[in-house]
Amino acid sequence: MSDDRAFWLAWSKVPGVGAVLQKRIHTEFGSLETAWTATPEELERVEGIGQQSAIAICQHRNKLKVDHILKDHESQTFLTPADSDYPHLLTEIPDAPPVLYYRGQIELIRDLDRQCGVAIVGTREPSDYGRRWTRKLSTTLAQHSFVIISGLADGIDAEAHRSCLEIGGKTIAVLGTGVDLVYPPKNRQLYQQLLETGLALSEYPAGTQPDRTHFPRRNRIVAGLSRAVLVIEGSTRSGALITANMANEYGRDIYALPGSLDNPRSAACLNLISKGAQIILGESELIEHLGTIPELDRAKTPLPMIDLAPELAQVLEAISAIAQQSNYPSAPFDLIVQNTEMPTATVSSSLLQLELLGLIAQVPGMRYQIREVPLQ
Repeated sequence: MSDDRAFWLAWSKVPGVGAVLQKRIHTEFGSLETAWTATPEELERVEGIGQQSAIAICQHRNKLKVDHILKDHESQTFLTPADSDYPHLLTEIPDAPPVLYYRGQIELIRDLDRQCGVAIVGTREPSDYGRRWTRKLSTTLAQHSFVIISGLADGIDAEAHRSCLEIGGKTIAVLGTGVDLVYPPKNRQLYQQLLETGLALSEYPAGTQPDRTHFPRRNRIVAGLSRAVLVIEGSTRSGALITANMANEYGRDIYALPGSLDNPRSAACLNLISKGAQIILGESELIEHLGTIPELDRAKTPLPMIDLAPELAQVLEAISAIAQQSNYPSAPFDLIVQNTEMPTATVSSSLLQLELLGLIAQVPGMRYQIREVPLQ
């Protein structure tokens, strides 16, 4: 069997092989199909796999039949990194889910390549202030063609999805259960509405029941899919803080709604603001900060004909080439470094100079794109 997506699925069923380790195995062997027949000694070359774990992995792996696993999943729709529709932004994070099950409108994944995905997260027990601003921000973002991403939990999540759907916006829900289940059950009607025009994603197969360990894990997918994360309200132990911290690690922009020192629900936001998160001061200010929506044909904007230093020209050409090859309006920092084969510090300095010259613009997620504004 040469279908590499089948092996992404099969490896995800091997106990002890999580998202990070599976990605390392793929990198080491170049193909998960090749790795499927690797010996314990060969698996030990992978960072994080010792002698005992290599033996255990092989023992579990040898009990599995790839074609049987694939046949068992015939009734489920899913994506793996081997699929062209697998979200580009998720491939940038170190613990991207090997398998993404979905229901709803899969074209929303492609919309994330053209439009900015913004996560709205917060407490399950928001104040009236939190609910009101969630509705305002979700509605305004949807009106400006942003894709709203959240977790379908009670409170802020549900408010964000609902407000987006009410004006015909696009929204993605990342679940901590299988996509055939709704948790909490009270959101069942909202979920059915979401599936008509939106998309539900989960790394858990059908039938997976809610578990307290699943929800912090799904937050990394919310963060990974987004170019910016808005935290509305939450306590100091809020799951929204987990999402924000993960987003920060992934290089996404963090925004927080300011609140009263007397309100325990404002603790998470005030904590984030004290650590450098951007303050949400209103709908128009937020839209201005997030920038204009990049168009798909932006990647085809001709480069301005001006005399540049060789390093700057090389970086500029790399951004344009990456965008054209991927049909994506912007290029991630690490891919620019990879394509130019220049030192990270040199690329970083060149990007800053190109920004100052007005030739490129940075967008959320440490990505850079060619500016459309013609230069004199």
